[in-house]
Amino acid sequence: MSDNVKSIKHMAFAVRNAEAALDTYVRFLGVPADTPVTEYPKSRNRVALFMLGGIEYQLSQSMDADGRFASWIAARGAEGLHHICYEVADIEKALAEAQQKGATLRECKACKITGSHVHPEGYVAFLDNDAGGIEIEFMQVYNAEELEKYNAVKGI
Repeated sequence: MSDNVKSIKHMAFAVRNAEAALDTYVRFLGVPADTPVTEYPKSRNRVALFMLGGIEYQLSQSMDADGRFASWIAARGAEGLHHICYEVADIEKALAEAQQKGATLRECKACKITGSHVHPEGYVAFLDNDAGGIEIEFMQVYNAEELEKYNAVKGI
């Protein structure tokens, strides 16, 4: 195992209806009933975010019939685990190691960028190589200075 991988940052599940999927987690697993479902216009997704067992879950619904998660569901015929985001200490190192072992990079659907790039929580990149049908994402979480800089640029 790479010493660069720190932990699972989040797991994203492709769902047809974020509210309905969230209701199951509320009823059976004790997720707070007031967990919001947030719309993200840039990526055209509706997402319920919550922590469970120390891991962030993302119940992700496309807002468009041909969106990222809707297309994934249509191709497989079922909802399910779409991708796992692994927090890494150094994203460029993680990408270089993966590419040396035959990985190729996938374009970020929201940003239209291939390779490491800024996102709200850190630098992210996606591999074009699935692990058993599950996409792989790397994230190098911002340190305090990087987060402050990101928020200043975004006007937050």
